[in-house]
Amino acid sequence: MARQLTRGMGSFFKECDCAKPTRCPHPYTIRFRDALGKQREESGFGTQDDAIERLTAIYKEKKSTAPSVAEARRELGQQTVEEYAKQWRPRQRKMTEYSTGEHVDSSINVHIVPRLGSRKLNSITPIVVERFLDELEADKVGRGDQVNIFRTLKAILRDAYGKGAMADDPVKGVQEPEYVREKVVIPSLTYVKKALTVADDDLALEIVMMVGCGPRNGEAREVNVKNIVADDVYRVHEQIHSNTHKPAKLKHRKAGEFREVPLPRSVKVALERYEEQRSTTKDGYLLRGPSGYYTEPMERRRVQKLFKDLPAEDGAGMYSFRHYFASNALGSGIPITDVAEWMGHKSIEERIEPTGT
Repeated sequence: MARQLTRGMGSFFKECDCAKPTRCPHPYTIRFRDALGKQREESGFGTQDDAIERLTAIYKEKKSTAPSVAEARRELGQQTVEEYAKQWRPRQRKMTEYSTGEHVDSSINVHIVPRLGSRKLNSITPIVVERFLDELEADKVGRGDQVNIFRTLKAILRDAYGKGAMADDPVKGVQEPEYVREKVVIPSLTYVKKALTVADDDLALEIVMMVGCGPRNGEAREVNVKNIVADDVYRVHEQIHSNTHKPAKLKHRKAGEFREVPLPRSVKVALERYEEQRSTTKDGYLLRGPSGYYTEPMERRRVQKLFKDLPAEDGAGMYSFRHYFASNALGSGIPITDVAEWMGHKSIEERIEPTGT
């Protein structure tokens, strides 16, 4: 016997061609209009009672929503991802311009808006998000960056979903890209010496800083004679940011904060020799570029040439020279707490072990 439903509840049916569909094992599908007036379907209901129970729950929820609220949600759902992201971003007050906020802005402007910006919020489904991630992979976006981009997109969409822009969770079931931290590679002293002879003067100075004082790439690009505050002390107080290509605050630090690191005599001599050979400006920066600063693209081109002329040892990369500093310091008996402070780590939980070199 056919089951009667209240007008407006929707309908249920089977999509099979069986002669007696009420007795076949295929599941039921329900069709209904959500609170935003959009027709939707859900499947997988084993019995008519299961299908009717779900339709009843949806109907009650829809009836309990005031027309004004439903209209507001409908209008919100008509906004594009780009429009909503512009409204969402200023509300993220805990972000700072050059740390989390900078990465979020990059995720939105460089990846999310170009690919999804014109899409209406109510058209975003888990399938759309999956395809977005597939595009990132196809464009060879690094897995670490994919994770950050997905988390930003997820935060935006979940915020819109919470306000009723979509009837269903747009990221339900979507798995975060898997990011496996690369193995820490520590080059040998012999390899470090070879790299310094093969690299051009600018890259060699950056490597000297990373090996001798342990700064991150961006901090080493900012190398400045005015940061020498004593014969054996170098003050790290800013970086040349990889996205803005301008001086920025340090990672994990507030603007104006700094850390001081030991300055080996060999590094101090290298800085002084470089300063003598090159004309420097009054601001003290040693490494320069067309824009005034030694930027990440300039570094990347030199690194690519270095590893072409001198194949990487055991998969070593530019960051491995910083690992060498940490390993050498720990191997010399320096407490890990001191090494972590010099390197600007938030904690001492780093996978670095001494090599004894």
